[in-house]
Amino acid sequence: MPANQPDPPKVLWLARLEYRFHAWRERRARARGQKPTVTPFPGYAGVDWVRVLGRVLIVPPVKPVETGEYASVRGWRSFASVPVGFAQVTVSIAGVKHEVVADRGGVIDTVLPARLEPGWQTFEMTVEGGEPVETRVFVVGPDVTFGVVSDVDDTVMVTALPRPLLAAWNSFVVDEHARQPVPGMAVLLERIARENPGAPVIYLSTGAWNVAPTLIRFLRRHLFPPGAILLTDWGPTHDRWFRSGQAHKGANLRRLAKEFPDVKWLLIGDDGQHDDAIYTSFAGENPGHVAAVALRRLSPAEAVLAGGRTVVDDHSAAAVPWVTDSDGAGLLERLEEAGVLES
Repeated sequence: MPANQPDPPKVLWLARLEYRFHAWRERRARARGQKPTVTPFPGYAGVDWVRVLGRVLIVPPVKPVETGEYASVRGWRSFASVPVGFAQVTVSIAGVKHEVVADRGGVIDTVLPARLEPGWQTFEMTVEGGEPVETRVFVVGPDVTFGVVSDVDDTVMVTALPRPLLAAWNSFVVDEHARQPVPGMAVLLERIARENPGAPVIYLSTGAWNVAPTLIRFLRRHLFPPGAILLTDWGPTHDRWFRSGQAHKGANLRRLAKEFPDVKWLLIGDDGQHDDAIYTSFAGENPGHVAAVALRRLSPAEAVLAGGRTVVDDHSAAAVPWVTDSDGAGLLERLEEAGVLES
């Protein structure tokens, strides 16, 4: 190795162990005759590119009921699927095929060239010559100047996520049909989407990619407007035992600002995690990319379950409106008073 070339980063032993464990599970699943498939996630796009999101998994079969929904889907089933690391995936967009490679956790997160019409568009993904899987992407038109980024946990869905034991209970044990929406949030987001046709809606969460299918069904079931899903991987990285949720949110906000320089974002979150600090930092770095910030205040009981309430800074002198309330109806009123939404 040349003297002026830096040493490659050392990979944390836990990350290597995790990959070997998943490789062992993959071999066992293939020995039983199971084959990988692509689980697609809704993404977003610009005028000449598409951010493709998905995951290659070997999924244990689950029998659907007559309505098409999956009966009694417990959270642990989301984590029972076997990720297929470094799988080669064929992505077909507008008649053009692209070959991409998933990461070691099976996650596909890549940008491909394509020119699609604004709005929701579809394309296909396949792995190992299997049946093509259709996925969707929201194409942001060149004239769009407004968008929405919303947190998920305790913002649109009551989860009390920060407490480790409760997070494990909600993630692994609770039936997905028992998960409750935050009152009024679906109405708020639907109203915002209706008043701003063509505006992208991004659901940005520190949750694991494992729960993406459950989250998508939850949003559809409770009539939230469709949008791109940006989650993360709970597993170890090359230098950390667990990924940083705050870093994940901050990095994606900065990425959105760079990808859509003409869009101002309405940032929606809650005061039970670090949304106030993350949004404050982003607004300070990118003042021209924030239309307003809306933070849901947790109830005293929710704050206890969430491990405490984050102290929200005084934003009365902020260059953009900052509003808080306890539910979606209250936030809607505050945004109308601030002139962000029409009253």
